[in-house]
Amino acid sequence: MSQNTLDQLMSAAGRNREFFGKEAQSGFGDDKVNPLDTRIGVQKAEHFLSEHSTACAGHTHSDGFFAVLLHLVAADEFSLAAALWQVKQRRAEAAVLDFFGGNAMNSQELLKLLKSVRSGKLVPEEAMERLKHLPFEDLDFAKVDHHRTLRQGFAEVVFGKGKTPDQVASIVRAMLAKKDSKHNILVTRADAKIFAALKRAAGKVSRLVKFHPRSGVITIERDSTIVGKGTILVVSAGTSDIPVAEEALLTARVMGNHAEHLYDVGVAGIHRLLENRAALLGARVIICVAGMEGALPSVVGGLVAVPVIAVPTSVGYGASFGGVAALLGMLNSCASNVTVVNIDNGFGAARVASCINRL
Repeated sequence: MSQNTLDQLMSAAGRNREFFGKEAQSGFGDDKVNPLDTRIGVQKAEHFLSEHSTACAGHTHSDGFFAVLLHLVAADEFSLAAALWQVKQRRAEAAVLDFFGGNAMNSQELLKLLKSVRSGKLVPEEAMERLKHLPFEDLDFAKVDHHRTLRQGFAEVVFGKGKTPDQVASIVRAMLAKKDSKHNILVTRADAKIFAALKRAAGKVSRLVKFHPRSGVITIERDSTIVGKGTILVVSAGTSDIPVAEEALLTARVMGNHAEHLYDVGVAGIHRLLENRAALLGARVIICVAGMEGALPSVVGGLVAVPVIAVPTSVGYGASFGGVAALLGMLNSCASNVTVVNIDNGFGAARVASCINRL
């Protein structure tokens, strides 16, 4: 973008502040914004930028668009709330982002960045470099989705199996490098070599890197805030199912939920399950992990009124077909509050349970 183009747009903002939503009726923090005025401003700004070949079609963030946005904030011609609204409008159609009603922590991070530009602590060019990494960061072998927390409420999770220790370490290092974000980091299906590589890559936060060898989960917990509304209870049929159950338990906790476990209460000794009926009734979501014939989720589903997420495991003898028998049994459950994820997918069950627990 030429300096002349930028000067023209900043001049237009100075002549007509309400054009950019400076006049307000509703608020965000200390700043005010009229969404209708701002939306009109978005349309006019995009038209202006397209005439000067600086705007991209659709929801794409062009460097020119952000440059104008940041310079206007720095010049105090654009309210912080209007800036947030404008970013929201350009993302909403494709990513269903909602900075105001979505993840509060990340809304505040973006607001902090804009305030730093306005106060002069951060020059627009430096802020631009930070904003460039909002959608994703290209590491060649991986594209780190820094923006996933804003879209989905939790950061990208790294599946360790099939990746080299150095690749996992590079992905996690990229996540840790975002100084404006303190989200938790989760790596599944990892091993001791990946753990060692992450300990080296984590630098000052290496003490937070925890390896759970039974489930192969690595956690870096930097935020202990509980965002879930109730308890997620992880139930396993047998001791052999615990590795998958622990993956679900740790995932639920790292995602900001209060999670408890109830192990080895399968149908071969149903009295063990009934002894813990109070725990079942106190849960808001239940994850039920079972191998063999996969009968436990149906039993649990018949005892409670909450969602039961069934996880078939590959535990069992020959005719279990590596978990297929349990999967088919769960899919055919007559308990109508039971739904099913893939074989051994404790992470997937906990991710869905976390979404439910936030509703």
